[in-house]
Amino acid sequence: MKQYPQNLIHNIALLGHGGSGKTTLADAMLFYAGATDRIGKTGDSTTVMDFDAEEKKRKVSVSTAVYALEASGHKINLIDAPGLFDFAGGVCEALAAADSAIIAVSGKSGLTVGAKQSFEKARTLGKSVAFFVGKLDSTHAHFYRVLSALAGNYGAVICPIVVPYIEGDELKCYINLIENKAYSCNGIEMKEMRLPVSSEIDDMRSMLLEAIASTNEELMEKYFAGEEFTEEEMISGLSLGVKNGDICPVYCGIQQTGDAVPMMLDNLIRIMPSVADCTYKTADGKDEAYTADGDIALTVFKTIADPFVGKLSYFKVLSGTLKGDTRLINNRTSEEERLSKLMFLKGGKQEDTAEIVAGDIGAVAKLGSVLTGDTLSVKGNIAAAKIDFPAPNLSVAVYPKAKGDEEKITQAFNRMMEEDPTISVYMNTETKEQILEALGEQHIDVIVSRLKSKFGAEVELTKPKIAYRETIRKPVKVQGRHKKQSGGHGQFGDVWIRFEPCESEELVFEDEVFGGAVPKNFFPAVEKGLRECTAKGVLAGYPVVGVKAVLYDGSYHPVDSSEMSFKMAAAIAFKEGIPQTSPVLLEPIGTLKVTVPDEMLGDVIGDINKRRGRIIGMNPVENKLQEIIGEVPIAEMSDFSTAMRSITQGTAVFTLEHARYEEVPQQIAQKIIDAAK
Repeated sequence: MKQYPQNLIHNIALLGHGGSGKTTLADAMLFYAGATDRIGKTGDSTTVMDFDAEEKKRKVSVSTAVYALEASGHKINLIDAPGLFDFAGGVCEALAAADSAIIAVSGKSGLTVGAKQSFEKARTLGKSVAFFVGKLDSTHAHFYRVLSALAGNYGAVICPIVVPYIEGDELKCYINLIENKAYSCNGIEMKEMRLPVSSEIDDMRSMLLEAIASTNEELMEKYFAGEEFTEEEMISGLSLGVKNGDICPVYCGIQQTGDAVPMMLDNLIRIMPSVADCTYKTADGKDEAYTADGDIALTVFKTIADPFVGKLSYFKVLSGTLKGDTRLINNRTSEEERLSKLMFLKGGKQEDTAEIVAGDIGAVAKLGSVLTGDTLSVKGNIAAAKIDFPAPNLSVAVYPKAKGDEEKITQAFNRMMEEDPTISVYMNTETKEQILEALGEQHIDVIVSRLKSKFGAEVELTKPKIAYRETIRKPVKVQGRHKKQSGGHGQFGDVWIRFEPCESEELVFEDEVFGGAVPKNFFPAVEKGLRECTAKGVLAGYPVVGVKAVLYDGSYHPVDSSEMSFKMAAAIAFKEGIPQTSPVLLEPIGTLKVTVPDEMLGDVIGDINKRRGRIIGMNPVENKLQEIIGEVPIAEMSDFSTAMRSITQGTAVFTLEHARYEEVPQQIAQKIIDAAK
């Protein structure tokens, strides 16, 4: 591939709801540009961008793919992001690398949650946005209904460029509103035809002309004077409006055949911002231009960690012109990294290149300690803005199927976490379980599948154990007496201990012994014996908290008493005394914050109530959303993320943080105790 200057390079992310046709749209664009000899099908696992084994198996995108496409003298780095919510980390990667986005919308399904979320994320990050309304060959597809929904949601920024002409239920042709010409399509082949007379098309063109006029005072004057814009003026106005975020162009077509895709691609090259028009954000929030003649710096936006191929880092050059065999310093670690062979990305393949200019995208292998989000530069003093990945919200406990696989599984998870920042794996020291956290059930399913296929380890998943606690409700005085005679020195320890409730997480130990009934040198042994006992309570074997133990009396033998004897006596006092204190089971309570659309408020509150949750308050937030704040037992929340996705169609965002422990209701506590026994 030849080298392109910055003004001819475009980095475009393909976003949208799962199943909206992003990956097939990418294939159609590749086919039109001559990069491939056919348009693949996701159902046949033949698309260029879905090259991962899991994607071929599931027939759906699960990770971000990049293809360096050459078309009409321009270079477009197409970045295809997954549409399923479980793989939302891919959208974050794509937007970290892209300067603009095309959001695919199904002409049948319309403006779905995934499309709305993609739009909001792209706009929040200051990216230019276009829409492609596809699948117009589907039954009940309706372009104008979708366009109306777009305009209703986003207002005057929506600007149609290519629209279909439909008679009855039949799609006759496509109208290029800039040229004001009609084209019949046979796949990517377009044939000019007579422009149909249609008031609907006239209205569409009026939307376009008004949007263009609003970008420039001279164009506005010309528009109100009733003068026609030249094609150059229209392209210039569109380009400025798209760059400023005042215009979101809308295209249409059929991905699988390639219908009208050339009309979109040819127009995108002319109006979507190039690298020369764009900036990147630094960690301190500043906007910096991509300067080809500055000191070399790059940021890594995606990592592939393969046990056989090794680590492959996808990066975007921020400044300078990167060449092979360059040494750069990682801003995070301050370690030097050597970048040997540079590559352009072409789906699942790579193409060697001698250099990569600022603003362009490439890949490099075997960067040892480099992680997604790291910035590498000559002096290690540059940091790009952090990629804001979603936090995992579904947890499972992981057990190896085969003995001895623990180390293999841990190493595999470490590699996976390098590759996917939305995965978290840790050991729960209380429950002695390895916990895997991810973004949803499908995400976890893919992780487990990759664990087997890539790393040769199989696991079983269970619901994580809950770290319950036990505590006491009333004071009690009890004697603990340990006496044993077996020839020679015997064992003798005798203590009187008062157990009473307190607020401390740890055991509070005090002494009130008078007159030397128990020598002071045995006090530490008594305390140690009690502390060891608190690790396992009398109800269900959970740690005991909120206990104050006061040693107030006892006796000893000048020969037979020892530290071990008093430690044993303390343990006897604990085991006999705690059952008399009305012990109860405690469960962890979390603070839950859920952000949902107004219309779904009742259903979400109902679900929280079913989980024994309490609503503390509600706050209105932007975009007609409500924040629900509540407290819920952690034990009831294992499938909450799945329920929220079902109830809110993926619009809910929530956080759950541990707050405190509370007493478990008696009927539930009894089930936990019975299960423990």
